[in-house]
Formats: sequence, C-alpha cells, structure tokens
Amino acid sequence: MLSLDHHTITRAADRLARAEQTHVPCDPIRDLIDVADIDSAYAVQQHNVAAARRAGRRVIGRKIGLTSKAVQAQLGVDQPDFGVLYADMDLTDAAQIPISRLLQPKIEAEVAFVLGYSVTQPITAATAPHCVAEVIAAFEIVDSRVADWNITLADTIADNASSGLYVLGDRIDITQVPDLAAIEMTVTDHTGTTLSRGTGSDCLESPYNALAWLANTALRFGDPLQAGDVILSGALGQMVPVTPGGTYTANISGIGTVTAAFSTH
Repeated sequence: MLSLDHHTITRAADRLARAEQTHVPCDPIRDLIDVADIDSAYAVQQHNVAAARRAGRRVIGRKIGLTSKAVQAQLGVDQPDFGVLYADMDLTDAAQIPISRLLQPKIEAEVAFVLGYSVTQPITAATAPHCVAEVIAAFEIVDSRVADWNITLADTIADNASSGLYVLGDRIDITQVPDLAAIEMTVTDHTGTTLSRGTGSDCLESPYNALAWLANTALRFGDPLQAGDVILSGALGQMVPVTPGGTYTANISGIGTVTAAFSTH
C-alpha cells in the first residue's frame, strides 16, 4: 500500500527524469520517500515508465538488480530489485557504446534469458527453465541518475533499478544449458587485466532463483513476464567502473563471451 500522495510521487519521478534529460545527476529522492518505503519507490519507477511509453519507448523485458552479495555490499543494500528494459537500451550491434549516453556508468557481467513462454503462474528455480528459450552471456551497463551513486534501496528502485544499457553476446539453446549455479565468470579489459570474477551461485545462489523471484514479483504487481521478454538476471560479480574508450570482455563458462567497447567521448 502506498504511503505517499500522488504529488510526492510525481516530484520524486520528475527529479530523476530531469537528471536523465539534462545529463546532470540529481540528489537522492529519499528526502521525499522513506528508505524503507519500497511500494512508493516502485510507484516512482512506474510513473516514469508510463511517461516513457507515452513518449514512444518500447519495453522489451526486465532487469534484476542487487542479486550479488558483492554488489549489495558495494551499494549498502540487502535485497534484489527490478526495473524495465527499453528497446533502445540494447547496444548489442553497436561497434562502440556512446559514453555520452551515460552519466556515471559501471559494467557487470550476467546471464540473460529470452523467455519462450509467458509466466502466468508462480514458478520456482526448478521450474524456471521451462519458461526459457535461450540463455545468453550479457553485459549490463548500469548507471545512476543519483549523484555519486549515493543510493539506498528506495533510490535505486525509483531510478529504474539504476538501469543504463546492455549488450548481449553468445547464446545457447535451453537444451544446452549447464548448471547455472556452477558457471564461472571473468571480466577482463583490453589489456587482459582481470577486473571481476564470480560464479552463478553469486546470483541469488543461481540465476534461475533470480528469474523465479522476478517472475513471482511481477505477478504480484499484476504485470507478468511475457514470451519474448529479455531478462537480465543480475550480476555474477562486482560492478566495474567504465573508462571512456575502454573495452571489456566477459567469459561465462558453458555459455560463451560478450564484449562491450566504449567511445572516448
């Protein structure tokens, strides 16, 4: 149940939207929304999602955030969240990702899913694979409209789960998927320096747990996951700050690789 009035929700949403439009990070919104008021934070998120849809942006999936204990520790939070993916966030085919589209980006490697079926009933980690058509090595480029990443859980939820852009890499059919809890991930830069490591178990013990959490949460919100949705299941290791001009490659065992190259300006 919302504890805040529509005017306050709108004020918080407008602050974040203005930061995105002007490319100037803003103050946190927790002066308007209590850090524990998760329902109101999602109401702020949905306010801006509705505005984006009216402006012509197309939602093609969801992202799960804060699934890694390492990332939770980095940001000082203790539970997952989710946001939406827009079609224009997919930079898979870009030779370079324009750094100018981002405010204060970080990159994280994760497993992405393409759903083969809509999720109309609650699922578990054991049944989640039945909803999946493809499993993909992916990079999420997370970003924050809040200055200096000075966020609580409510701030990041309101800010569309600190979403930015994403890149999809190698993919495999669901029939070829290894044990996702046991996969290993390594992120390196163009010099071959290792920047981040992790395993599938670092993502809520398995990316399938993350998918089940999202699917069931989406059902409770009355907005179930749909066939064809792209799902970013959450970081397998620490976020890495993006350097302009940098190139990053993730290798995820049993799935493949993904590479993201950024422009210098």
